[in-house]
Amino acid sequence: MNSQYNYPEILAWLEQRGKKDYGEKFHFGEQDITNITKLVAYFLNDGITSEQFGIDLTKGILLSGPVGCGKTTLMTLMKYVTKPNNKFYLKTCRDISFEFIKEGYEIIHRYSRGSYSQTEYKNYCFDDLGVEQNLKYFGNECNVMAEIILSRYDLFVSKKIQTHITSNLSASEIEVAYGNRVRSRLRGMLNLIAFDKNTRDKR
Repeated sequence: MNSQYNYPEILAWLEQRGKKDYGEKFHFGEQDITNITKLVAYFLNDGITSEQFGIDLTKGILLSGPVGCGKTTLMTLMKYVTKPNNKFYLKTCRDISFEFIKEGYEIIHRYSRGSYSQTEYKNYCFDDLGVEQNLKYFGNECNVMAEIILSRYDLFVSKKIQTHITSNLSASEIEVAYGNRVRSRLRGMLNLIAFDKNTRDKR
């Protein structure tokens, strides 16, 4: 790769950060190196390497794979290499669902367009899409994450605001859970980085 970055060096440094944060047993598996390199290239905004992997730097990331393959951990570690303009906030879909039960539709607004009191748009990583359930607020059922994703797509189109998602679901499972419209929007706004379905549980 003709990149300005030394990826073996960056990955070795990132692995050390992982050991500090998650304990000495933490390490990058050989089979995961390509996906980790893709993530690092993306968050470093390295156009040359990203292009070689077919990654569009204007889109966000959908990191998918089986339970326990390290998706949340990797996205958390990416905060160490992220350029300031790529900074993002990690929020679990489950927590967003609980907030919706307590606070209602303002939550959809908060995670799509910001709270009513502030106009700043944020890059978010919605962690573990698919574990939350359809929830009722005053008797009205709402697929909270579907509504947020549709709003985030509009933000992506109009203002290039990025959204990242981690999920154990495959593309077809996402369609079943959230509908074809959401799947189509995700395809339009996210780069897919997928772990093999046989990746072992690292927990």
